[in-house]
Amino acid sequence: MTMRIAHVANFYGPRSGGLRTTMLHLANGYHEQGNQVMIVVPGRRFVIEAQPYGYLLTLPSIRVPFSGGYRLIVGLGRARHMLTSFSPHVLEVSDRTTLIGLGNWARRNGIRTTVFSHETLEGLFHRFLPFSNRLIPLARWWNRRLASVFDEVVATTKFAAREFIEIGVANLRVVPLGVDLDQFSPESFDASLRQKLCEGADTLLVHCGRLSPEKCPERSIEVLRHLVGSGWNARLVIAGDGPTRKKLERSAAGLPVTFLGFVNDRSSLASVLACADVVIAPGPLETFCLAALEALATGTPVVASGSSAVREVLGVDELRHSGGAVAFDSDESFVDAVIRVMAQPEDVRRADSRRRAERYPWWLTVEHMLCSYREKSGLARAS
Repeated sequence: MTMRIAHVANFYGPRSGGLRTTMLHLANGYHEQGNQVMIVVPGRRFVIEAQPYGYLLTLPSIRVPFSGGYRLIVGLGRARHMLTSFSPHVLEVSDRTTLIGLGNWARRNGIRTTVFSHETLEGLFHRFLPFSNRLIPLARWWNRRLASVFDEVVATTKFAAREFIEIGVANLRVVPLGVDLDQFSPESFDASLRQKLCEGADTLLVHCGRLSPEKCPERSIEVLRHLVGSGWNARLVIAGDGPTRKKLERSAAGLPVTFLGFVNDRSSLASVLACADVVIAPGPLETFCLAALEALATGTPVVASGSSAVREVLGVDELRHSGGAVAFDSDESFVDAVIRVMAQPEDVRRADSRRRAERYPWWLTVEHMLCSYREKSGLARAS
């Protein structure tokens, strides 16, 4: 039987990076399996667009101050109306804020629900709020409420799942995300592009991601500063945009740093990643980091925060790990990790990186999600 699957998200936009990529690949994967899909996201005005996977609905929403353009769907009336017209068997939600009310609405209408945990609430409290330890009970209360409203909570890594495990959430499932292994591949390497990006440097570092405080992009600049100061002929390319860009540009003044801005074309992004010697992922709160996995798929190793979920993606806790290295959350530790990675033979580190990424095809993520929906909804596999 064909399923109708709706996915509603906040903090989605043309430059929303990992969330947008995840929703698109899930939607295409569901459609390829014979299901009908509708995506609902925030925007300036009401728009309905036909897409290869089904329909994309944009609902009028409020802009979040100091977020770099992110928006929130506040009133749920129109969202409920559009969902009622679609009559989904399954409702997926990517949000912990204003969309939580859709869980109870769906339950009253017999619709199975899944909420994705794309961030760690306790981690955000610790990093950005004063007296955060006093607020942890509030975060745990909110997480219990979230789990009680939806039939299932999906975390993309054990790291992301930890805060739910600690409070005894039973309806929790870990489903890793994926990567397009054809689009992001070692064949994306372009010698002329590398020469252009390096501008005479021997070592090319890349930071790829949103330029916002929780991603710690300033650490990538400091890593370059240390390397150049110790005699490395290196350049850093930053692919991404966000609210801290101007501050970062001031910090990078006088250093060999190139700001590409947001790279919208995925093939172009793949080429940038493939041309790098090392991709730096310094964010300590990353609950998966698709950019890191995409770098691995092109054959480029990643140096990431050991506090984040990227250590799981890299496999550093396994007997035989590959794909880069992790560092403590200090500039010196990241510098040491970059040097360790660069000390490996290039063909070895690139082959190991690609091999690691091949564990994460998007079709496997889609199949994990659909298997759960079929089993728990009593729906037969689409033929």
